Amino acid sequence: QVQLVESGGGLVQPGGSLRLSCVASGSILGIEIMGWYRQAPGKERELVATISSGASPAYADSVKGRFTISRDNAKNTVYLEMNSLKPEDTAVYYCYQKIRRRYTWSHQDYWGQGTQVTVSS
Repeated sequence: QVQLVESGGGLVQPGGSLRLSCVASGSILGIEIMGWYRQAPGKERELVATISSGASPAYADSVKGRFTISRDNAKNTVYLEMNSLKPEDTAVYYCYQKIRRRYTWSHQDYWGQGTQVTVSS
């Protein structure tokens, strides 16, 4: 009933910028939490940033000051603006949303398909 679609990944030089987006569609009443995770080859998936329904953001120390997370509730969309990118930011980035569907009382977890971000000279 709910699907998340990510876009915006690609190749960029060190110091460059990218903007990721993730759109949720389906029978949705509200979205409690939106966020981004990433996973590099041979590494565990790690939290990058989250944003609450009140638009309060939180960031991993490794990206603080360089990345900005935001949300558009009218479009069921979460964004991740990535600036001053470093080679160590190279990973597959996954969208996460905690969603309450229509005609239900609780929220459920949903994940996007992942989008590749590569930072290299």
